[in-house]
Amino acid sequence: MMTATEIRAKFLEYFASKGHQVVASSPLVPREDPTLLFTNAGMVQFKKVFLGQDKPGYSRATTSQKCLRVGGKHNDLENVGRTARHHTFFEMLGNFSFGDYFKEDAITFAWEFLTEVIGLDKSRLYATVYLDDDEAHGLWKKIAGLSDERIFRLGEKDNFWSMGDTGPCGPCSEIMYDRGEEVGCGPNCGIGTCDCDRYLEIWNLVFMQFDQIEPGNRVALPRPSIDTGMGLERIAAVVQGVHSNFDIDLFQTIISSAAQIAGVTYGDNDEHDTALRVIGDHSRSVAFLLADGVMPSNEGRGYVLRRLIRRALRFGKLIGLSDPFLYKTAGVVVDVMGPAYPELVASREFMERVVREEEERFGVTLDKGLAILAEELDRMAAAGETTITGEFAFKLYDTYGFPLDIVNDVAGKRGMAADEDGYRVCMAEQKARAKKAWKGSGETDPAVLFLELLESGMKSRFTGYTELTAKSRVNALISAEGQAVERLIAGETGYMVSAVTPFYGESGGQAGDVGTVTTLTGDVAVLGTMKAGPELTAHHIQVQKGEILLDQEAELVVDAAVRAATARNHTCTHLLHKALKNVLGGHVNQAGSLVTPDRLRFDFSHVSAMTAEELARVEDEVNAAILLDAPVVVEELGIEAARAKGATALFGEKYGDVVRVVEVPGVSMELCGGTHIGATGQAGSFYILSESGVAAGTRRIEAVTGVNALRHVREMRGELDEALKTVKAKPGELGARVKKLLDEIKALGKDKEQLAAKLASGQGRDLMAGLEEIGGVKVLCARVDAPSVKAMREAMDDLRSKLPSGVVAIASEQEGGKVSLIVAVSKDLHDRFTAPTLIKDAAAAVGGSGGGRPDMAQAGGTNPAGIDEALAKVKAAVAG
Repeated sequence: MMTATEIRAKFLEYFASKGHQVVASSPLVPREDPTLLFTNAGMVQFKKVFLGQDKPGYSRATTSQKCLRVGGKHNDLENVGRTARHHTFFEMLGNFSFGDYFKEDAITFAWEFLTEVIGLDKSRLYATVYLDDDEAHGLWKKIAGLSDERIFRLGEKDNFWSMGDTGPCGPCSEIMYDRGEEVGCGPNCGIGTCDCDRYLEIWNLVFMQFDQIEPGNRVALPRPSIDTGMGLERIAAVVQGVHSNFDIDLFQTIISSAAQIAGVTYGDNDEHDTALRVIGDHSRSVAFLLADGVMPSNEGRGYVLRRLIRRALRFGKLIGLSDPFLYKTAGVVVDVMGPAYPELVASREFMERVVREEEERFGVTLDKGLAILAEELDRMAAAGETTITGEFAFKLYDTYGFPLDIVNDVAGKRGMAADEDGYRVCMAEQKARAKKAWKGSGETDPAVLFLELLESGMKSRFTGYTELTAKSRVNALISAEGQAVERLIAGETGYMVSAVTPFYGESGGQAGDVGTVTTLTGDVAVLGTMKAGPELTAHHIQVQKGEILLDQEAELVVDAAVRAATARNHTCTHLLHKALKNVLGGHVNQAGSLVTPDRLRFDFSHVSAMTAEELARVEDEVNAAILLDAPVVVEELGIEAARAKGATALFGEKYGDVVRVVEVPGVSMELCGGTHIGATGQAGSFYILSESGVAAGTRRIEAVTGVNALRHVREMRGELDEALKTVKAKPGELGARVKKLLDEIKALGKDKEQLAAKLASGQGRDLMAGLEEIGGVKVLCARVDAPSVKAMREAMDDLRSKLPSGVVAIASEQEGGKVSLIVAVSKDLHDRFTAPTLIKDAAAAVGGSGGGRPDMAQAGGTNPAGIDEALAKVKAAVAG
């Protein structure tokens, strides 16, 4: 059996052999195309090419494109798992011509690939063409030998494609596969007459030959193009002889894994099979979305990802899965598809962690929501009702984060549905009440989220400079959606404000503290802390156990290890700032910073990249300050007194009348509201990871301290030891050994070029036997086996030296399917023709263009098959 992976590889290899550039799949998030939520077709990344806005450097391409259809008119979500061929994520195999070949080659390639490369039975293949596309109809007869009875003319709905109301468009030709009478719908079953599964569309060829100026007004494109698409999952099902895409090998490994976790067997129970197919499909979508940088959220693409995770969990519940499982099946996706998509492998650990956290967060509330929904459906059934009110559906969402599509999933099994319009009205009212606002990235705006609290004058007293624990009353609770609530229960996230807090709120570039909150009724994790206002600190929380209530007494505990790691990095930004001024000059000023437990990032004004020597001096100065073990002295002063003392203000920090001055005596002194270590020696050590430019006149240093610096040095030492073993050198000899190897490689490269030139030159003497006389002109046209353009030029010099008067044209196929062509014309013939005029038509034959001086011109191309034609065109031009 040919696997889907083998089909994908054969497809790309076949079209590469036909001069197509193999182009990697673009991400699921379209680049520079805000009109699309996700990449939903193979041609999306070539949209600007087809519109003439971009020239990629090749005229034909082939891809296996990652696609996602779960929104807008291409929304297959509700059908996934219930039909044989609906997916959210799928791969689209495609070949494209950008003004190069057209219908004849497109049909030839498709027929040859299907019948010769993957071996489909020709008698089972049919074609459709657009109503008046006589050219395509004739080509199917000529190329594939199809009779009129096996070519069907269909209308605009089925067989005409357009990019929009205006722009490129053209007729289509679909290739259909007959799956046999047993799959048909009866005696009237046929292409264009029914929608059953017997005649399956496996490939669509779009002949982009018109420009739609306006409705009803089309003009011919000067360079017609080709856009094709064939679903990998669908063609794999045909090749593997299965009726459902979910039964192909790509899915079965994932589905079998889910079935094994659940302790069920695929194929024994229709409801279980649907659930397993949904899990298999969504596992793929989730893995690929996270690999392409989409994160779960309540807006846009992130909400699609969150819905897919939650929908998979809902179907997992149907087959008895109560513990997190999706992160495991998404991991299987990496095993199956990672070799073709390396981004999956690179993001595996991160992806599995994010998915598991989402599962754990939602799993706690899923059971409660399902129980409440079941109770409501029982009540409705008894009362003879069939529509769930919008208020009830919204309450499930607002209280438990229960998505509307899951409500409809469960209700649909009992012939009921939710009032979606009523649900949306409730959502709008809730947003207005909570004064909810969202940034473009989907993050909640704290200034709006806590607006009512700020307007009420609520404050929280920060005690974290001197202590890491505190007991305080819970003054406010806010849900994740921005609504003031009286309680948050296990699994829910939200925000808590207390009268007193030891937690530092994110500000001045320093990350907020994390830790725990404990009450008599529950245990709460503090995921982060933010400054909602100058005197208001908000804790981003998740209830781990029980519940947290408004007005409760709570014990707040900061994670001491995380706070200490952050403090080390923050103090070292002060030492770094001063060291940079000392080494680079007084012009250096801080332009931004980020201080986390793991590392520090420091942006500063400077016009050029730092040298290795400068970086070493900065690093030495910071470590010298650390070794001093100098005290870090903090005092509060009036703002004017602090400035008079010489304290430096930090970027982005807002200061009141009284400010904190953080000083390392004799080293640095800055205004800073952040947390710091007690003495510089507590930083341990300081190591610069990188120095780079982030904007004109702004540089960035990233560095680590303490244990993180030690870990980094150990990793570097491990790499160094490995390098020493590889090149068989002793410590202290690595640089010299590597230089010697590079010199040897460079020398070998020169030897290779010289050998290539000698070979070409020797071949040139043999080629003189092919000298012809055309119209009284001596002409030499030949292929040469030259590995580089440089070698070709040397071969041409050799040939010209042997032919004082005449025309020489040589062509060679280069690595990667490229073509190089050089034409030379002796000076005495320039009144009849020049090298640029002779090479123009010749270059077109190899899919390229070129030019040069009257005596010699050069061209490149992408079609090695056209070399003979190119040389023939030179001869024809000389003949006149």
